[in-house]
Amino acid sequence: MKLTGNILTNNRWVFGDLIIRNGLISAIEITSPKVAAETPYLLPGFIDLHVHGGRGMDIMQGGEATRVIAQMYARYGTTSLLATIMTAKEEKIIHALKAIAQMMKTPTGGADIMGVHLEGPFINAAKLGAQPNYTTRASRALIHRFHAIAPIRIVTLAPEFSKNLDIIPWLVQQNIHAQIGHTLADYGQCICALKAGAQSFTHLYNAMSPLRHRAPGAVGSALAKGFYCEIIPDLIHADKGAVLTAMRAIPRLYGITDGTAACGMPDGKYKLGENNIYKKEGIVRLKNGTLAGSVLTLDQAFKNFIMLGDSPIQASKRLSEYQADYLRLEDRGRLLPGLRADINVMDKNFNLLKTYVAGHCVHE
Repeated sequence: MKLTGNILTNNRWVFGDLIIRNGLISAIEITSPKVAAETPYLLPGFIDLHVHGGRGMDIMQGGEATRVIAQMYARYGTTSLLATIMTAKEEKIIHALKAIAQMMKTPTGGADIMGVHLEGPFINAAKLGAQPNYTTRASRALIHRFHAIAPIRIVTLAPEFSKNLDIIPWLVQQNIHAQIGHTLADYGQCICALKAGAQSFTHLYNAMSPLRHRAPGAVGSALAKGFYCEIIPDLIHADKGAVLTAMRAIPRLYGITDGTAACGMPDGKYKLGENNIYKKEGIVRLKNGTLAGSVLTLDQAFKNFIMLGDSPIQASKRLSEYQADYLRLEDRGRLLPGLRADINVMDKNFNLLKTYVAGHCVHE
């Protein structure tokens, strides 16, 4: 199969043909080093490392929810995702993990499910955000039990608790990425977590100790010392100025959706774990007004980064390449021969036209 257009490869645009065989990019045949304005743009498929739900379904439901969610996200350019687990009772987490593991065994007809982001339960009960209060401290035994069911790729934790901080080097040994989030940790505690091996921060600014000039908090540690960091670029969870600050300060700031069951759905009542959430005019909240995830899609996040000053090449990195590098995924995140044919086809205004996952068109 051949796709013709302006191809983003090796940090530049070229015009030519992208050849796909057996789900991989077999060759990129360059016709011209110049962009052909009226032809499609071919970019790496987006990678979302923080997804709770979509199309009325929530990951914690189990069953077919993860497949439905993966199919919906592909409609907006996401070709790979991590199913994200909320704080819940252990049996509820295991129920969701079993369903995720089952969905990973066969193609979803949408985005590739790479594994699990365990956003809870190793967080601070004083910074729950929209999660229920079933917090606990991290332990090797508990993470082993979870990891034996479905592959855990990321664990969010609050490093102000000694058990959470102490487990970070072990997580690194298991090739599980530790992220700082849902935390009241001070600046020094976050720096200790980074030195122990934590590599990223969970939805920067949200549900973490803020930046103050005499108490820099988790936000200050991310801006001063962070290399990788996730942010929800819907311009609701963080003001435009705050996002711009992070774009300037953090070398590998990348976008996530923190998407919920309300994503792709009309205004109304939905579930986020065991909590009821309410979508109104593009914003999702708990009944008490707390923000509860988002309805952002990564094709819109791409446009938002460009609106904030990124070039299309830089915006693409924030939604594909940086995530792949963070998780050490050598088979995706770029358009190069030998990598997965995970491709977004866009028009000249960067509206999504088609999505390919491993060479199969899953959205048109």
